[in-house]
Amino acid sequence: MSDLHVAENGLIDERVRGFPPGHPPLPLAAVGMQGWKPYDGRMALPLISLDRQAFAGNVELMMAYVKSHGVEIAPHAKTPMSTALADALLAAGAWGTTVADIRQAAVLLKAGQRRLILANEIGGLAAARRLAALVGHYPDAELHVFVDSTALVEALRSAWQEREDLPPLGLLVEFGAGRAGLRSVEAAAAILDAILAAETPVFRLTGIAAYEGAAATADPEETGLRIDALMAMTSGFLPKVRARIGNERPLLVTAGGSVFFDIVVARLSAVVAVDPACRLVLRSGAIFFHDHGIYERGLAGLDARGGLRIGGKTVSAASGFRPALRLWAEVLSRPEPGLAIAGMGMRDVAMDQGLPRPLALYRNGVRLAGLDSTEVFRLNDQHAFIALAEGSDVSVGDVIEFGISHPCTCLDRHAILYGLDPDHSVTAAYLTSFG
Repeated sequence: MSDLHVAENGLIDERVRGFPPGHPPLPLAAVGMQGWKPYDGRMALPLISLDRQAFAGNVELMMAYVKSHGVEIAPHAKTPMSTALADALLAAGAWGTTVADIRQAAVLLKAGQRRLILANEIGGLAAARRLAALVGHYPDAELHVFVDSTALVEALRSAWQEREDLPPLGLLVEFGAGRAGLRSVEAAAAILDAILAAETPVFRLTGIAAYEGAAATADPEETGLRIDALMAMTSGFLPKVRARIGNERPLLVTAGGSVFFDIVVARLSAVVAVDPACRLVLRSGAIFFHDHGIYERGLAGLDARGGLRIGGKTVSAASGFRPALRLWAEVLSRPEPGLAIAGMGMRDVAMDQGLPRPLALYRNGVRLAGLDSTEVFRLNDQHAFIALAEGSDVSVGDVIEFGISHPCTCLDRHAILYGLDPDHSVTAAYLTSFG
């Protein structure tokens, strides 16, 4: 069920996960007034939830970090694809919002956001025309898009030349390693030439982009070398751009995911600081949700590099940010000693960056115990296979609270994210728009 469906009929019902079977349909705003809890037997399981207190703390910490370093942030909306949460980040001080494709841009524009970074190449002429058809409805939009080929520059130029009703389009020359993006300054110079030759008042170079996360490998030392090389190309290109366009035009330099953003700030801040018309914009998004897997490991690595510097003090990222997402599922079977099967599988939770982690056991609406001695060792489409320690008191019908790894590939399985207060009561609900 999408934002659009709810906007049309104003109600949600059993078609979304978690909604209690047989309960009369409710307006979205009323969901948080019912006193539901994921473990009290009323809600349909499995479901995904957001610890609102942890999320708010993560927002506060990340915003303090970027403010302390004089940089901006345009959080990546692809993680939750929730317009309400994207709006909350803007209200907390975000400069804008990042999206990954044209459809995501459409969702955010339709919701009223106007400053977007489309942090990806979009395709060819057909895609450029689709983008033009979209933004033609939003004359006040400020859109910046990644480019790494003359073919894309030409496609976008053609699409913008065909119409007279389009807002300005900003082009960001992308450097890359391990994914899309230019691999050398020489290649970037050719793209710069193509952009400058095609510039009009509504089709202009607006900056330089990179994504360092794709440069990561299993070897931390190799990862550091690859990211340093990418940041060196990115920062080294800014003076070359200024030599071509002068010092007055506002420019963006944008990079920074949710694991290596500290390296981005350390490597790019100096070159941006000496350019009064340039701003550094991070695009971290998953950091606001954190997890019990890939980002838990990533923030441990960030601490090993020295932690977060905020206001002249060092703060531990691993202890400062808190996992905000949980998956809730019932125990369906105890078919063998040492084995429990829960009603949650690949349709419900991510596994590309690690399996979910059992955190706590609930019975008859009461938290019974932590589950440190258990682990999920396999998922199929709708079942989780859980290895139990000898003597574990886990019974059919119990509810297990799981931590997840990699929010971006977990949230996209869910139409609603239930917001919980500290006692795990549902106090809000956020629609997602994954299509």
